[in-house]
Amino acid sequence: MEKILFAASEAHPFAKTGGLGDVAYSLPKALRKLGVDARVILPKYLQIPSNFKSRMQHIADFTVPVGWRQKYCGLECYDFNDVPFYFIDNEYYFKRNKLYGFFDDGERFSFFSRAVLESMRYMGNFFPDIIHCNDWHTGMIPVLLNEHYKKNNEYTNVKTIFSIHNLKYQGVFPKEILSELLCLGDEYFNEGALKYYDAISFMKAGINFSDIITTVSRSYAEEIKTPFYGETLDGLLNSKSYKLHGIVNGIDYEIFDPSKDKHIYYRYNTSNVYEKIRNKTRLQKILNLPENKSVPVIAMVTRLVKQKGLDLVASIIQELLAMDIQLVVLGSGDENYQDLFQYFSHIYPSKLSANIKFDDDLASKIYAGSDMFLMPSLFEPCGIGQLISLRYGTIPIVRETGGLKDTIIPYNEYTGEGNGFSFANYDAHEMLNAIKYAVKIYENKKAWSDIMKRAMLENNSWENSAKTYIDLYKTLI
Repeated sequence: MEKILFAASEAHPFAKTGGLGDVAYSLPKALRKLGVDARVILPKYLQIPSNFKSRMQHIADFTVPVGWRQKYCGLECYDFNDVPFYFIDNEYYFKRNKLYGFFDDGERFSFFSRAVLESMRYMGNFFPDIIHCNDWHTGMIPVLLNEHYKKNNEYTNVKTIFSIHNLKYQGVFPKEILSELLCLGDEYFNEGALKYYDAISFMKAGINFSDIITTVSRSYAEEIKTPFYGETLDGLLNSKSYKLHGIVNGIDYEIFDPSKDKHIYYRYNTSNVYEKIRNKTRLQKILNLPENKSVPVIAMVTRLVKQKGLDLVASIIQELLAMDIQLVVLGSGDENYQDLFQYFSHIYPSKLSANIKFDDDLASKIYAGSDMFLMPSLFEPCGIGQLISLRYGTIPIVRETGGLKDTIIPYNEYTGEGNGFSFANYDAHEMLNAIKYAVKIYENKKAWSDIMKRAMLENNSWENSAKTYIDLYKTLI
């Protein structure tokens, strides 16, 4: 049985800021169902709910070298839904009011990377064959394993996989500080293995020193080898293309299930999909929109940042709101986009509901009660919103990039094929034309019902992706 230690900076349900948190729970859970001994390790943050902390089992106390100092580390564990989770405990580094965004994040995650490797000595009969690292926070693990641990017999055969969830965030920190903290020789810095201009990149470390690199969709794996998407690392990624694989994410079908979702008003599946209309009118009521089951409701559940295509929406918002539609927005982010939606919700109160917050409960109600889901991203490594919306019979309208291109097949009214609507270029009016086409098809109730049912019957669970990861693991073991 393969032994996989999944190292991540966050994981549902303990601490989560984005899609990585979902992956770090759902993928190991799917792997375990397929017979892999997959376990997760993450920092023990202040934000972890007390009901979990009170049930954690203390395993060990030890010290972790951070430069010339030895820092305390505690190792705790807790099983959640048959997935063993380990927690790295150090209050100086992790007892803070948010997960990231501190001046010493480089030191914090250097400590975490070293602590992951040290903690493997204390996990009893579990010593991993592979450490599956995720995003920049864990990028130093392959480097430290190579430099400080490979000479030790028990670590000699340990392999690493590095998964890129979003290349934009690279963990770049001053060279002077980290060279001392990491106890690495000059060759790592002077020859450019970790160098990012005059700094050090954790992302570059993971790419250079892991045995396999993965990213979260096939299209994104190709896109990041180009200058537009490559965030200055396209040359490096091209040189490592022999070990770069794209595997599309899934979603947890136990969490996202309209037939069991406790957050929505009326549960439904493909045999009673008419209940979706009742969810729609209830959603309209709670958002103070006119209750009208015939008008198409278009939803956006997203971070309000440029990456998500918000500048396209801003360009045509008046043309969009002049149509016979209702627009529901949930999310927070850049102030200019927050202000934009709030402003137009006052001008068009019967057309636009702007909910500037993060709210899982309302998100479920929006997925269940909307007809269409708009995701016009500038880039999208995988995307989770379009997969959830398919599951709830809410038809995606997406730009053809990254995981959106891999998961959404454009509807063809002549053949009846497709599970959504898409546009190719990053252009506001091309997006508007795709929306208008979707609204036109929506008026054909038979065609729309067929698209909805096809979307809901798709299998975008983690099972298929987990099998692909297992095949990759086997090439290393």
